Amino acid sequence: MAMVIRDVREHELDSVLALNNAAGAGILPIDADRLRYFWRHAAYFRVAETDGHLAGFLIALMPDANYDSPNFTWFHERYPEFVYIDRIVIAGAHRGAGLGRVFYADVQSFAEVRAPQLACEVFVAPGSNPALLFHGSFGFREVGQQMMPGTDLRVSLLVKELCSWPWVCATYLDGDAHGLPVQEWLSARAVADHAEHRATGT
Repeated sequence: MAMVIRDVREHELDSVLALNNAAGAGILPIDADRLRYFWRHAAYFRVAETDGHLAGFLIALMPDANYDSPNFTWFHERYPEFVYIDRIVIAGAHRGAGLGRVFYADVQSFAEVRAPQLACEVFVAPGSNPALLFHGSFGFREVGQQMMPGTDLRVSLLVKELCSWPWVCATYLDGDAHGLPVQEWLSARAVADHAEHRATGT
């Protein structure tokens, strides 16, 4: 079974939407407009492809995203720099096989050269212990809780400190440094809005 983690492609958005909205109570449903927003603005939007089929996806944003999520806003008000995991969805047939850890290792590799913290939330509800254990074992700690406006859902707000960030800053980003090396694995996603700006010169 061959698997690859790669940036989502525009023609896959309908499949991603269906996967999201079939995920169950642990993932909030979204509509096509919201998913299109992620396509245009998410710093990280990758899928897992297994033998030609989508096995899951993860979406993450950075503070410059104009995003109205109350949980994103909570982090934005408290942390100047972070990468925020908005959602991760694994298709039912692929759950329990470690794909979540593969995604988290990949998004951490993306985040640790861009921000000092990786942030996310987990619903606090009966049956949430596995999700909390997963994040705790991956190095996340709770930094707060809140009720999501307009719902009866309480979330645990989690942060993982990225210990390589000070070294990355000192070596590549501060003073006379000239930025990160030009390497494919370090490159940022070609966000749709950014591509349009490059094309038009605006």
